[in-house]
Amino acid sequence: MSDYSVFLPSYSIGEDVYKKIPEICKGYGKKAVVVGGKTAMAKAKEALLEGVNDSNIEILDFVWFGGDSSYENVEMLKKNPIVANADMIFAVGGGRSVDTSKTMCDETGQALFVFPTIASNCAAITVTTVIYDADHVFKELYFPKKPATHCFINTKIISEAPSDFIWAGIGDALSKEYECTFSSRDDELDHTNLLGVDISRNCVEPILRYGRKAYEDVKIHKVTRELEQVILNIIITTGLVSVFVINDYNSCLAHSVYYGCTTLENIEKNHLHGEVVSYGVLVMLTCDKQYKERDRVFAFNKSIGLPTCLADIEVEEKDLDKVLDKAMETGDIKHVPYKITRQMIYNAIMDLEKVVL
Repeated sequence: MSDYSVFLPSYSIGEDVYKKIPEICKGYGKKAVVVGGKTAMAKAKEALLEGVNDSNIEILDFVWFGGDSSYENVEMLKKNPIVANADMIFAVGGGRSVDTSKTMCDETGQALFVFPTIASNCAAITVTTVIYDADHVFKELYFPKKPATHCFINTKIISEAPSDFIWAGIGDALSKEYECTFSSRDDELDHTNLLGVDISRNCVEPILRYGRKAYEDVKIHKVTRELEQVILNIIITTGLVSVFVINDYNSCLAHSVYYGCTTLENIEKNHLHGEVVSYGVLVMLTCDKQYKERDRVFAFNKSIGLPTCLADIEVEEKDLDKVLDKAMETGDIKHVPYKITRQMIYNAIMDLEKVVL
């Protein structure tokens, strides 16, 4: 037996959710610095300032996070005296921005509050950060001791973001159930992992049920029940899985395929994380011979324009050696119910090329 602690994330959701900042944050200090992407901060600035108006909380500054989730940017922020003197960090933006603040606050001990402006992944509430190197290629995972103190999900701001972000978020959310249940298959699960794996079984159906409507709604910047359900699935449901399960269950072959693809320059330039992960889901389901489920996801991907073949992500067969080299190096395919070989992944990719629905 071992001693361990589980710190669960908390969240608020709504169109006027930033008005809850004074009530929720009041016990953590009076000085806050917003750290995030330039566009994200511009979109959220007015609502954030309005949210703390007439309260004891003062936003000292809005600081760019550096452009990528890297140790270099973490150090850059730590050396900024305004950031260093803040009681609270308000992390605003998408996954890489949020992960940078998560890593920094884990090192500094500052209270962290997260304000996702897009729904493209579950980074806002997880206890994992993805670190990239100076060339924007995946380097490693970093594990903070606990999640952010609270997450404020402003559905209005998310609905006004480019629709590609929630489109990619849908693709990323699809992976959680398939990867988690595959990685944990045949294992005797303890209480905490059992909870996480069971939560993961609620990731796919809401996406297949509400995903297309939510995607259409966000194109016209309309907050609807379907959009809210998909946002919660992308950020909260998948994030809770990540909090509960060991990292071996948190991601698998779909993400290995994604990390392999990050070695190609056009992936970083032209394609989003969840977009490529959704293709990796099809590769994984093909590799595991879950053909009925693969075809169901294939049809859904087709219906909203997510990738179903190499050409959709601008990858050619000649690129696969480089992709597979990186994919085989990741830790995501080490804890699996059977050994996954390089040839198996290649064969699954080639088999997927032949699918027509």
